[in-house]
Amino acid sequence: MRTAAQARTGCQTGRGHGRTRRDQARSVIYLDTSVALAWLLAEDRQPPVSVWDGTLVSSRLLEDEIWAPLHSRGIADPHGEAARQLIGRVALLELTPQVLTRALDAFPAPLRAIDALHLASCAHLADQGQNVELASYDRRMNEAARAMDVPLFNPEAA
Repeated sequence: MRTAAQARTGCQTGRGHGRTRRDQARSVIYLDTSVALAWLLAEDRQPPVSVWDGTLVSSRLLEDEIWAPLHSRGIADPHGEAARQLIGRVALLELTPQVLTRALDAFPAPLRAIDALHLASCAHLADQGQNVELASYDRRMNEAARAMDVPLFNPEAA
């Protein structure tokens, strides 16, 4: 059964999506929590449907950042299945020592600690030679990413 979020975007989340040569040449999309929650909670600002066509990655923090507001707002039951499917669609990156060390460095724009960890994870992928684009609705994170030459998936989201 499709969730309301899936019906809005046509996204069928879950594991098992095969990758084609075309997908391998494309950038991966680093999914920030702001975009994930906007999609799950049907907020006014919605990510473009094309975000779900790409290979999605994020820090393992994404899982906690999704579940915490669902539980605190008492809406985990109606949104739980969509949250599980979304999280299952995203390759979750561990917080490696390199990422944790990078997050301690100064960023070009002031960031909250969690945002610094996300941007450090995204930058670590780029440092490893991965083509990565950041999908975020967080203005400060987008400013810092631009200053670090990290491409934005949806620049008008800033």
